[in-house]
Amino acid sequence: MAVHEHPRQSSGFHLPSFRRNRNASASESVASAQTDTHTALAYTLASLRLLTGFVFLWAFLDKTFGFGYATPSGKGWIDGGSPTKGFLSSVAAGPLQSTFHSWAGDTWADWLFMLGLLGIGVALVAGVALRFAAVAGTLMMALMWLAEWPPAKHLTDGSPSMSTNPFADYHLIYAVVLIALAAVSAGDTLGLGRLWAKLPLVRRSPWLR
Repeated sequence: MAVHEHPRQSSGFHLPSFRRNRNASASESVASAQTDTHTALAYTLASLRLLTGFVFLWAFLDKTFGFGYATPSGKGWIDGGSPTKGFLSSVAAGPLQSTFHSWAGDTWADWLFMLGLLGIGVALVAGVALRFAAVAGTLMMALMWLAEWPPAKHLTDGSPSMSTNPFADYHLIYAVVLIALAAVSAGDTLGLGRLWAKLPLVRRSPWLR
């Protein structure tokens, strides 16, 4: 009598797929690392935004009330002093020297300069209107760069200008920082950027973002 062997049926028991678990674990690790990096970057840029905003806001407050730092006590704007006269009248190099001298102490120059400092400072600290702040701040920094004129090795009286770099100085760095903060919407973290973006006016005019 012939004996026929039937194929063995699977018992339904399978060893766990360690490869599948490893792939899932690796994907989760990569996603977690990317999230952590994004979060760290967001908080770093928010910190940069707040510090830069404080620079502008403090300059406004010190020039207004004369706290004794850059502006001596009793010489503040509120005491009748001019925020632009000292700086612009001391310009001693560059192609716009005479132009800056003519602007020094003018009422319109004082108001425009101070409103610029206040507006940029508040926008950065609050995290709103960063694009507008970037444009205004870049223009302000460009004018101040022209006033100090880093390319000059000597002033008009022949004395050393004490310039340490013919092009890159802190004015250009501030301008690039302002542009970068606006480009990455740095006001969304530790700021009111998200709420600001939801306003109907801002939705209709993205340049206010």
